[in-house]
Amino acid sequence: MMRHSVPSVLLAGMSVRAMAESAASAGYRVTAVDAFGDLDTIRASDRVLTPRRDLNRNYSVESLATLSKLVVADSFAYCANLENRPTAIGRMADGRHLLGNGPAELRLARNPIRLAETLRVHRLPVADVRTTAPSHGEWLLKGRRSGGGRAIKRWSEGEAIPRTSYLQERIRGIPASIVFSADGKRIVPLAMSRQLTGARWLGADGYWYSGNILASWEDPHLPGGQTLFERSKAVAEVIAEACGLKGMNGIDFIAQNAIPFAIEVNPRYSASVELVERAFGISVFQLHVDGCQERLPTSVKIPRRFPAIGKAIVYARRAMTAGDTRRWLDDPSIADIPWPGERIQAGHPICTVFATGRSAAECELRLRSRAERVYSELRITKGRAA
Repeated sequence: MMRHSVPSVLLAGMSVRAMAESAASAGYRVTAVDAFGDLDTIRASDRVLTPRRDLNRNYSVESLATLSKLVVADSFAYCANLENRPTAIGRMADGRHLLGNGPAELRLARNPIRLAETLRVHRLPVADVRTTAPSHGEWLLKGRRSGGGRAIKRWSEGEAIPRTSYLQERIRGIPASIVFSADGKRIVPLAMSRQLTGARWLGADGYWYSGNILASWEDPHLPGGQTLFERSKAVAEVIAEACGLKGMNGIDFIAQNAIPFAIEVNPRYSASVELVERAFGISVFQLHVDGCQERLPTSVKIPRRFPAIGKAIVYARRAMTAGDTRRWLDDPSIADIPWPGERIQAGHPICTVFATGRSAAECELRLRSRAERVYSELRITKGRAA
């Protein structure tokens, strides 16, 4: 009888491992529906469903929606890349309490033209966007349903602009993001981190999302730390109110001379929030729930100084087969652990690694070292198998 008194939640997305761990720690019974069904996702969940194992088909948002029909749960929460499919969100939330932004909020937040107009009205910095060819400047071609930076590339003069894409001004600076919980009216800002994008040492390319590093404001990896945080907080407040955002959300920006030029809203539980949980010891999933239920605390106590902490996604440099990855379950520096014998295509993620350091620079060096250990272990496994 006690078992049934525990709240249950369905979590869906490309990879829900971090959210599943946080939800389980917050006291929820978790059913996970994602693309991978990694070993540590299974460890954190009561039940895990994946399209390739349970439907014998490739990952898609539609496949997640189909699997969600097999799940009985009190509530529903999601992460990347479901924010690009508002209609599917509505279907998956049917009959469950939605912990996150609904279809109406998603359509507002994921409209790049509206984002730019809203921030300009408030005289806040934002990268310019357009759907027609410009006469000058540097521009990026971005998909309207983009995710993880995969659909971003440099635009060349004369190149067609598909209806499913738009142009965004290329801002020179440091890619970063701010994460916050919102209740539809106000926000509680949590942290600002530097983004790793297109990191070749991680097997990434172009503008692929490769991880984040979170450090104190005094750390030089994001110059003008406290000023930059206050300015990015102002951007988040305007966007959250304009779109009616709830729960955990993030805003990506380019930092240039302590000015955050907003480039994208992530109106869902973001990949970087687990660094907040690890660094500050707070329950981020509970903050997500509190925001959705309009009972946010007035503030969250965040230490001014703390060790830098980072995460990095290790991508396969070539097609490979994972060895006995079960030993990684005992290693806190590694997550998103594939199944033993799993076939991983070139350019697909192998796992995520974590590191800490006295500074962001030291943390990044340790992330590089840990990633190289992953590649080395995989090479050794391949050699023994041969």
